[in-house]
Amino acid sequence: MSVPLVPPFSLETATAKVRAAEDAWNSRDPQRVSMAYSEDSEWRNRSTFLKGRHEIREFLSGKWDTELDYRLNKSIWAFSDDQIAVRFQYEYRNTEGQWFRAYGNELWQFDDAGLMCRREASINDVAINESERKFHWPLGEPRPADHAGIPQVR
Repeated sequence: MSVPLVPPFSLETATAKVRAAEDAWNSRDPQRVSMAYSEDSEWRNRSTFLKGRHEIREFLSGKWDTELDYRLNKSIWAFSDDQIAVRFQYEYRNTEGQWFRAYGNELWQFDDAGLMCRREASINDVAINESERKFHWPLGEPRPADHAGIPQVR
């Protein structure tokens, strides 16, 4: 996309912002992911509260040390000039081999440069059998363009 992904958002730019975030998170690279957030970005992730890129990078490093084979799918829910609401699902297995699908919603707020300055995430994990997995693209790669997206049912 040739248009900058900065506020004020249109449907096109908000949707592209969501897909760019999904692709970055699927890389499982804490440095890459953290660069989408302002230096003083504030997060609530479940019951964890973070402030700043450094804390975000540390958090993500720990996350992907324990959430193995992580694959994420995001979908835009709503947007305004400088905010985007997202629903998402991701699958991972823990260090004991149990698979999970996490369901959640995020509220994002952006500064004028298009960096996320606030992220509020509510997430629930559901244990699944490996045979119930829906996200099978290569680990660390973006979701394929022809993937159906977030399934309507668990």
